[in-house]
Amino acid sequence: MAEPIKKLPKLPVERALKVIAGRWKPIILYYVISGPKRLSKLKRLMPEITQKVLIQQLREMEEHGLVRREVFAEVPARVEYTATELGLGLEPVLLALCQWGQRHAEALNEVADIADCIVRPRDENIAA
Repeated sequence: MAEPIKKLPKLPVERALKVIAGRWKPIILYYVISGPKRLSKLKRLMPEITQKVLIQQLREMEEHGLVRREVFAEVPARVEYTATELGLGLEPVLLALCQWGQRHAEALNEVADIADCIVRPRDENIAA
């Protein structure tokens, strides 16, 4: 793994938050935890994100060891993103955040506007 370009904080909780900080990184990780995803599939799962931002976020996550980018020698080239063991370690954290978000919505009587937390089986590769 290459040395991260940006220096990360020494306090572990601050380091963890820095690595997954941003609007899209936790969501991207949420989707790649279930299995390899192509860029086009991730874009379809998150239509609000621009292609430029998606690629930027994936590169940062790759730099920090959360995802692996695999290029297949095909024409046209196929690229898949997969959660690494380090990235998979965040699965319980993401699930806990999702469940907290549901409780928060319930407390504010906004439960009708919230999606379920879905724990996806790994290697769910449907239309990846």
